Amino acid sequence: MEIKVSQSLQLSTWMNLEKTARKSNGSLRFAQKCGEQHCYKTPISYHLPTRKGRSLQRPLVLKVSRSSENLPAPMLESGCFPASLDETKILENKAEEIEQHLNGRCIYLVGMMGSGKTTVGKVLSEALGYSFYDCDTLIEQTVGGTTVAEIFKLHGESFFRDNETEVLRNLSMMHRMVISTGGGAVVRPINWRYMQKGMSVWLDVPLEALARRITAVGTDSRPLLHHEAGDPYLKTKKRLTTLFKERGEAYANANARVSLENIANKLRDKDVCNLTPTIIAIEVLEQIEKFLTK
Repeated sequence: MEIKVSQSLQLSTWMNLEKTARKSNGSLRFAQKCGEQHCYKTPISYHLPTRKGRSLQRPLVLKVSRSSENLPAPMLESGCFPASLDETKILENKAEEIEQHLNGRCIYLVGMMGSGKTTVGKVLSEALGYSFYDCDTLIEQTVGGTTVAEIFKLHGESFFRDNETEVLRNLSMMHRMVISTGGGAVVRPINWRYMQKGMSVWLDVPLEALARRITAVGTDSRPLLHHEAGDPYLKTKKRLTTLFKERGEAYANANARVSLENIANKLRDKDVCNLTPTIIAIEVLEQIEKFLTK
């Protein structure tokens, strides 16, 4: 990919992304080609914050917006459900309303594995003009590109949790970010101390739905799921039930709870897997607004 820019620009690493700006007066658009089996054009806007009479000495923000043409619909783990224009507009309006109440605070998404934290987090960050970070991905980068499953196998869970806490500590010093945490991040009280500097939101998904999603995509990347012989769905659900008993009270410490079951009931849909990431993101903002304005 080749980009021509009249001004020399350099992006900081994630550790230094402490300030961001949402609005600007100019932008540069270019197309990115990606994927080995599929090729998509991704419009990207590089916004340059400016003020009259002042030089460009402030941080630069890369805001990525993907066109829907020829792209897969937003996917929540197990299926594709395209967001309608009405949903997108509602999300944008809600994001604009709540931004003043957030005052730059980060949003931490917590919940069980497979609950859609990463997918919904990306939708939220785009709507708010925030950066998005996935804790598991940052841990993998810290350990030299080793996958989470490999870290558990080679170094053990305690090593992973130590790195997870360090990542959350660094993120807690920053602003204007949506952060997807690992399913077990809630078990350490010190992690809550860091997350309390922002807004924490629990994505509460029924265990049956989680088991279906995880079974559909496989459990190889889930180091805490057992691999005994037997029906994959039943053994996954059994293990998830055990994990939830250990973590349920900790998840309830979040500032806001988003129940996918409640959303589905309001929409008169019995299957929570039919909810689009956009609908869930709208509910996240609704619950955050209730917490901040009560």
